[in-house]
Amino acid sequence: MDDSRRPAYAHLPASELASGPPGPLPSSRTAVCAPGLPGRPTRRPLVRLQDGSTRRRKQLFSHFGEEDCLRGRRGSGTIFFVHCNLRCVFCQNYDISQGQRPASTRGISPSRLAALMLELQARGCHNINFVTPEHVVPQILEALVPAVSGGLRLPLVYNTSAYDSLESLELMDGVFDIYMPDFKLWSDERCREWLKASDYPATARTAIRTMHDQVGPLEIDEAGLARRGLLVRHLMMPGCFDETASILGCLADELGPGTYVNLMDQYRPAGKVDGSRYPELNRRVPAAEYAKAVRLAEDIGLRLDRRAA
Repeated sequence: MDDSRRPAYAHLPASELASGPPGPLPSSRTAVCAPGLPGRPTRRPLVRLQDGSTRRRKQLFSHFGEEDCLRGRRGSGTIFFVHCNLRCVFCQNYDISQGQRPASTRGISPSRLAALMLELQARGCHNINFVTPEHVVPQILEALVPAVSGGLRLPLVYNTSAYDSLESLELMDGVFDIYMPDFKLWSDERCREWLKASDYPATARTAIRTMHDQVGPLEIDEAGLARRGLLVRHLMMPGCFDETASILGCLADELGPGTYVNLMDQYRPAGKVDGSRYPELNRRVPAAEYAKAVRLAEDIGLRLDRRAA
């Protein structure tokens, strides 16, 4: 872990670790957790703490909405980070990923972030789940040193948009147990329009292959809990069955038919989507379309999460 920190911090003045729009990575060593808040790279402190009595409750989050193999009976110990290196117009958490200014944020130290991990472990959570961490890998590595020294023994989950650089993933090799990328869209054109990142498909494919090379297929123990491996999420979009089919086929062809996939149907119009802006996204995914995607995934041998299957 100590060896990983030096090269990681060498990247802080540049934007090499997180793929995305031009701009600096966070240059502060101030730590990086926030209670459920992804967002955009900034030089400001990286932790958004809510004002008032909800601050601590939201900062420590035993999440029961994750996949069964992550949440188990006692929840996934989820830590969300401010900012995001994508600009999805349909973001399901738009108000906290893009709709808030960094002026209201404040940072916490790596030692405090480590303490949060240990507290989640003490609560009985089955893993530590870092959400939207692409742009803060150096600070996570910094915080993991005192966390592990302090007794952290839970599996570490890297919960990402898959818009990750290879340099970042190389730093995490041997550190994270479970990679959980969300493979969003397949076509450059739709990614340009809806994610504001036309290079997303190629970046995501490369990142997911690298994650698979590092940790292999998802391993689930006798208690039904994920211990190590790759779990791919895909949120279906309305009118985009062709995108879903291409992504599922890619996963089966490039990673193997046993790849674990959570095929999700809970898309709802959000963010900048309404009747006048991006009207093609202003509806839910039809049940028949989702069922068709499930059948396709089963036919090509993908290992579907129980809720999809």
